[in-house]
Amino acid sequence: MELRHLRYFIAVAEEENVSRAALKLHVSQPALSRQIRDLEDELGFPLLQRAAKSVRLTDAGRAFLDEARAVIRRAEEAVQAVRAIATGGGELHVGYAPSLTARFLPQTLRAFQAQSPGVRVKLHDFSTEEMLAGLRNGALQLAFVVKLPAMLRGLRFQELARDSFCLAVAPKHPLAGRRTVKLTDIANEPLITYSRKDYPDAHEHLAAMFAAIARKPRIVEEHDSVSSLIAAVEAGNGVAIAVQSLACTAGPRLKLIPISPAPPPLIVGAAWTTHGLTPAGEKFLQCAREAAGTDSNPKTASAAQKDSIKKIEDGSVLSD
Repeated sequence: MELRHLRYFIAVAEEENVSRAALKLHVSQPALSRQIRDLEDELGFPLLQRAAKSVRLTDAGRAFLDEARAVIRRAEEAVQAVRAIATGGGELHVGYAPSLTARFLPQTLRAFQAQSPGVRVKLHDFSTEEMLAGLRNGALQLAFVVKLPAMLRGLRFQELARDSFCLAVAPKHPLAGRRTVKLTDIANEPLITYSRKDYPDAHEHLAAMFAAIARKPRIVEEHDSVSSLIAAVEAGNGVAIAVQSLACTAGPRLKLIPISPAPPPLIVGAAWTTHGLTPAGEKFLQCAREAAGTDSNPKTASAAQKDSIKKIEDGSVLSD
């Protein structure tokens, strides 16, 4: 069975007449009739009820028509997708978190669009869990995520930036005038954070920080987006431990105070599947490297930058 058999059958079914279908397809009527018979012989049952001047679908024919249309439609979509890639067009689906990527994503987008105007970049503001799921099910080609080896198992990861932690407070909060703040002081404050379900990485970092002072954070609210977290802190509901780049999103609405001594910074990078990236994905990643001040080109990358190109498998981090 070939695609042409399906196209011939669809035409006959839609025209309900072999002669009209033959004219539409620019083939002879005997040849078209023979192709339909061959298809029925291969399937083992009739698709058409034939009369002197018309044809009608059998019950099996009606069911097969829907399936034949779906196969043809999917084949055409596949051709269009491959042609778009081959000609430098198509779509690129990228997952991101606004607060983590504010410093390098806008510049990345500008550079990529200048180089690849035929590719449409679709950004997806997802939680960490959603981004990892999107990579694994093929909905995303690339995602900007926090480096957590256990969660990135089976994916490739390259570090792009390191972001220092600070305390986010409302401008009139008693701690707002501090030049620095200690974790012991933060432990006494009601803490606002992201939801554990969608952002397990945020809770892992909090647990690690407070374990160093043998305390537990006083979490009073959990939020599923950076905008709601900013609003809650601004309203005075509590404070939040956030990264310095949150300033790009919050602006003057919040005061960010460095934590002393400084905890290990948050490592942000690009993740993708071990199947590799499309040419458009590779180009987008290179633009992100340049915007973030990193470079994976073996001819120009420093030793430290090369070491940041990682493949995380079986729970261990291995150099490519």
